[in-house]
Amino acid sequence: MVGSGRTVGIILIALSIIVFLATAGLMGAQLAGGDTTIGGAALGLVLMTVFVSLPLAAAGVWFYVKGRREASEFAEVEKEKKILNMVVTQGQVSVAETALELDASRDEVQEWIYDLVGKGLFSGYINWDEGMLYSKQASQMRAGKKCPNCGGELELAGKGVVTCPYCGTDIFLAT
Repeated sequence: MVGSGRTVGIILIALSIIVFLATAGLMGAQLAGGDTTIGGAALGLVLMTVFVSLPLAAAGVWFYVKGRREASEFAEVEKEKKILNMVVTQGQVSVAETALELDASRDEVQEWIYDLVGKGLFSGYINWDEGMLYSKQASQMRAGKKCPNCGGELELAGKGVVTCPYCGTDIFLAT
């Protein structure tokens, strides 16, 4: 489950605080009852803190940070998935409308598109002047070796991104 690391982290941090407070209360009660000396109570508190509370808290912080990072990465993957679904179902989408729908900047949308291309999940092309993203089958892109925007000759070197030397259109090739 996404974000479960955050929950585990919070539980561990809370547990470390409870252990510390319980130890402090126990040492205080033993000190007040005359069962131990100030030095013994301090030693007991320090040992429990160093060997139990601090490791629990450190593990809790680690899990919390890791969980937040995972949740952030999952949110980005969901946005990439939404872009892919939009362009595949519609055939072409406006970059500006995509950015608005995803509540993101144009640069973020561009980064997500290039990430999809890098993962081999999307092929097509984007005309930055028009701000339109087009879906194309990889086989169609390879067969033509022409820019789908201006018709200029392209030298396709394989998987990845090729920029048309004539009109600047980015052509995306997936496997």
